[in-house]
This record gives sequence, structure tokens and C-alpha cells, in this order.
Amino acid sequence: MTYVVADPCIKCKYTDCVEVCPVNCFYEGANFLVINPDECIDCGACEPVCPTKAIFAESDLPEKWKEYKALNAELAPKWPNINEKRAGLPEAEANKDRQNKRAELDMSPGGK
Repeated sequence: MTYVVADPCIKCKYTDCVEVCPVNCFYEGANFLVINPDECIDCGACEPVCPTKAIFAESDLPEKWKEYKALNAELAPKWPNINEKRAGLPEAEANKDRQNKRAELDMSPGGK
């Protein structure tokens, strides 16, 4: 089993999760983070620190966000690894509680 980053992360990209990950399995897109399922050790450290409650154990992923399991696996190898905490996106607070942001997911890689 692995953890999955879902819809609430889009346009927020807080990195509290990155700071606590012992295996550096987070990857960064322009406005979203993903977890590489081949690297995640299922420790659960990331889930409770996510300010947007965007991280779920694979078995607890809400049905409405099931596609994010495949998206995390697809995008992680294409995006750069992120292994240090950074500020969230400038619009993070305004988008933190919004839902149904899938159409706003930017598939391009992120980075410093």
C-alpha cells in the first residue's frame, strides 16, 4: 500500500509533507505534489501534517478521487523530486478549502 496526494493539494502545494517524509518520495509539479508509489514506505508521517488534508492511504482514498492513485504513479517519474519544505503557492490560502480542482491541475514539472 502507498499514500496518495489528491485534489485538495491543487493550487496550494504546501510542503509540510515533504519535510517529514523519511524517504523523499514526493515529486513537484507546477501546482501540485505527488507521491511515488514505488518509493513510499507507507509510514503515514505525511498524512497528519498536510494543511489541506490532501493525503490519503490508498485504501482510504475517497471514491471521487480514485483517479489520483494513477496520476501520482504517472507524474512522479516525470517531475523533479522535492526534499525540503518551501512556502505554499501564493494563492494557497484562497484555494485551501476549494474542492473539484482537477481541471486546474497543471501537468508541467515544478521546481525552484
